[in-house]
Amino acid sequence: MSHLPTAAIPTLASDRLTLRAPRMEDWPAYAAFMATERSIYMGGPHHEAIAWGMFCHDIAQWHLLGHGALMIETREGEAAAGECIGQVGLNAGPLFPEHELGWMLYDGFEGRGYAFEAASLMRDWAFETLKLETLVSYIHPENAASCRLAERLGAALDADAARHDPADLVYRHPRG
Repeated sequence: MSHLPTAAIPTLASDRLTLRAPRMEDWPAYAAFMATERSIYMGGPHHEAIAWGMFCHDIAQWHLLGHGALMIETREGEAAAGECIGQVGLNAGPLFPEHELGWMLYDGFEGRGYAFEAASLMRDWAFETLKLETLVSYIHPENAASCRLAERLGAALDADAARHDPADLVYRHPRG
């Protein structure tokens, strides 16, 4: 019988953001996002049952793989302090050839540097805590905003990287 890596879900913080474990009260905003055209680059829009499976998957990875998704919450001093504004996470498992760093922001929170800040925190945690040798982001080729963010994070296109969806672009994040 194999041992499953149970991990405590960390809380990560920057000056403006707290990355924390998903909670049930996060579900309505998550489901609403997944039902919109904004989720197109994540295979959406998704019906509620599919979105629920994705939400649960993001939490289950912590218990199965030792990492998963964290919700992005604004801190004191920011507009809408304490509001959940999106999600950032590490994906792995049978649908991901490598560990993937992914992110999403809810409508109205783009253009403020939140995704960059959250993705930087999660990336650094992955390299430092999990001791990953490599980390990628799988991005739909029409998702120009995520491509720009990956590049701003220092990632570079890796045309030779394995991918689950052959149409995805793969951005490789450098260590350090």
